[in-house]
Amino acid sequence: MDAWAPSTYTAEGYEGVRRTPPYRGDLHVLVEAPDGTMAASTIMWLDAANRTAQFEPVGTHPDHRRRGLGRAMLLHGMRLARAAGADHMTVACPGAPGHPGARGLYHGVGFREFTRDAPLIKSGGETG
Repeated sequence: MDAWAPSTYTAEGYEGVRRTPPYRGDLHVLVEAPDGTMAASTIMWLDAANRTAQFEPVGTHPDHRRRGLGRAMLLHGMRLARAAGADHMTVACPGAPGHPGARGLYHGVGFREFTRDAPLIKSGGETG
């Protein structure tokens, strides 16, 4: 799972994702490298009621970056999501200012920033 390094995403975690009810294999794009390993991958999560698809996770193995795989994968994924009924697509780019390559990729295929979410945490001991 080097495509998302550093990450806690594991093969076991991936199997768990595949067992979740909203997962659809037809909306999961895997790009295979010539040696048979995973070069890039993304899952589109379809919200049929709102006609949206979220790309999560999106990743390209470091050995295969800057070759157009991410762009081709996202464009193909958008076609698949549109065929499945999505009119709008979203992708999260956490820490985007620190990840100009990812931000450039997403902007290059037509995504535009519309929000900056700030994670909120409440410890178990807090009340109110």
